[in-house]
Amino acid sequence: MNKHALKHADAAKIGILCWEKGQVPRGLMQLETLIGNSTNPASYAYPVRLRPVLGANIHTILENPDPAVLRTMIDDARGMVADGIKAITTSCGFNAIFQRELAAAVSVPVFSSSLLQVPLIRQMHGPASEICILTAKASALQTAHLTSVGIASADGLRICGLESCPQWNTIFTDAEAEVDLHAIELEVIGTAVNALKKHPNIRAFVLECTDLPPFSAAIRRQTGLPVFDFITMTNYLYSTI
Repeated sequence: MNKHALKHADAAKIGILCWEKGQVPRGLMQLETLIGNSTNPASYAYPVRLRPVLGANIHTILENPDPAVLRTMIDDARGMVADGIKAITTSCGFNAIFQRELAAAVSVPVFSSSLLQVPLIRQMHGPASEICILTAKASALQTAHLTSVGIASADGLRICGLESCPQWNTIFTDAEAEVDLHAIELEVIGTAVNALKKHPNIRAFVLECTDLPPFSAAIRRQTGLPVFDFITMTNYLYSTI
């Protein structure tokens, strides 16, 4: 990190708990180069501070949430708060499962996942409307993730995973493989459009995955519907602190 970037990070109010360095699949590292990605500082109009968490990776966060990693996250979050950070978030929406523990452990706001926006969206669009959640892996998104962020019921939620998309799934099946970013964009947009065709009562999209916001604008254009993601959530929280 150069001196300018370091000074920028030192002014940060928001701290982002990230996956451990060296534990990020090559495909996700490619996605991190896109503006809108949670770990790309250029995604924000304000400084953020990234904090890699020892042991945090696909297996310990997304596939099999690890209490030991949660304890490390809590220690790191407390350290960031002691250094002046005013709010804590994470770089993976599946940290939703740790929302309550993280929030209880520090004295500043914690917003672990873009899924925290779902209850608000429900109130805005009414009880009969449907919400589509686009997620990195639908089979890994459990009831515990939803309840931890205040989603009392899955009624009206259309959860659409990207694991059936060939380019996207390469991230999970071959950690060293490069991916075609344009193909992934088409897969993400196609999944959203097909969800709306199948469920015409959908009134909004929520992107669980923090790697998906680079495609939010295209989803809005193609569907004509509101799209809520990690960046919309972070911008909102930043405006309050």
